[in-house]
Amino acid sequence: MVTSFGNECPQQAITLPLVSGLVANETNYIINSIYRAVTGPVSEDCLNLNVWVPATATPSSKLPVAVWIFGGGFELGGTSLYDGGVIAQKSIDLGQPTIVVSMNYRVSAWGFLASSEVKAAGVGNLGLQDQREALRWIQKYISAFGGDPSKVTIWGESAGAISVALHMLTNGGNTEGLFRGAFMQSGSPIPVGDISHGQTYYDSIVAATGCLGASDTLQCLRGVPEDTLQKAVDATPNIFSYQSLRLAYLPRVDGVFLTDTPQNLVLKGSVANIPFVTGDCDDEGTLFSLTNLNVTTDSELFTYIHENYIPAATTAEVNEVLSIYPANPASGSPYDTGIFNALTPQYKRLASMQGDLVFQAPRRFFLQQRSGSQPTWSFLSKRLKAFPALGSAHGTDILDVFGDQELTTYLVQFANNLNPNGAAGLLQWPQYTTSSPQLLTLQDGLVPLTITQDTYRAEGFDYLTNLSLKYPL
Repeated sequence: MVTSFGNECPQQAITLPLVSGLVANETNYIINSIYRAVTGPVSEDCLNLNVWVPATATPSSKLPVAVWIFGGGFELGGTSLYDGGVIAQKSIDLGQPTIVVSMNYRVSAWGFLASSEVKAAGVGNLGLQDQREALRWIQKYISAFGGDPSKVTIWGESAGAISVALHMLTNGGNTEGLFRGAFMQSGSPIPVGDISHGQTYYDSIVAATGCLGASDTLQCLRGVPEDTLQKAVDATPNIFSYQSLRLAYLPRVDGVFLTDTPQNLVLKGSVANIPFVTGDCDDEGTLFSLTNLNVTTDSELFTYIHENYIPAATTAEVNEVLSIYPANPASGSPYDTGIFNALTPQYKRLASMQGDLVFQAPRRFFLQQRSGSQPTWSFLSKRLKAFPALGSAHGTDILDVFGDQELTTYLVQFANNLNPNGAAGLLQWPQYTTSSPQLLTLQDGLVPLTITQDTYRAEGFDYLTNLSLKYPL
């Protein structure tokens, strides 16, 4: 029996948002829970898995398998923070024993280096390829642990959830028999463009490592000393840099794993025809808006949105975003908090726009395109709304699963039956349809679960989706 985690993969250093008081306390809590510095030994020999098995399992048990893909903005993270034993124990308690697997994958420049050179060499999106290989390993070996390779559900949060979505889109939607269900927390097919959009960061690393004059810069980078490469990568933007959710390292169209933008693949029907769950936190954008608190005026916000997210957009298009997402703090995020939590005159406005662009609008777009073609369910977490300035921030729904809450039970049910319903005493979770877009809504207080409608901020979602189709990141 193995009792410790393996090496974690190399990853870039992060710069924490400069906030103080209660906001700092809550920010540090979330960051240290999700976007934390690695805690275990780091090595390029890091592509390992962890398997939690109910004690009664035998090689003939044929148990369903839930495969966890961690988040971290595709720039950092590892498996050691997440105790899959919580999920396995809940499955035992429910009388539906389930095997839990988590995997490491390469992140940051090691897993998602992006440039024309990378595309030409056919080595883009290596982090996603790592995940795919882990799924192949599970097919070959999980039966020895008592698992059924035909009953695999892939499941993740943030970058992990985005990864799950992209595994549904790659290969023309052909799963290769690697999984039969998908469960996504705060992540959907994201509005990213060609791998050449990362050229700036590639060129920066090439220059910083002395590879600028090499005839083959990619081959030169392969021979750079580890410390030199680490310093070069650390000098590039990270998830908590000023540019925020315009990430330096993330999946992009490489012609191999992704043959088109994720949202175009959805429109083309290149989607695995499997049941899936996808959901968001109410205030997805707050955590990522702490890094741009110096954006305080309308003109500064116009410049930030235009230059950072949609540089090819017209002035009229950017102004339309500002019109749909007004300066009134009562309509900003964290939502339903009135005039409170306005750290700057533009903070709640920017938090609303950023959260919708990268998380909420892509989720609804995915559901609207696929509901009716396959069984789908969706949720919205409004818990921890009292977090100062952050509200129901990105990542807070991790507690709803790894904290042995209701979502843990729904996950186990889904892994077993491809339907989150069935456990006694839990609210019936209706399927999501375009005619009845219902959300399982998790909230604080005496009524922890309710059903609401996924119709909020429709004008903003529609406009941002159209912009992202036109101007992918």
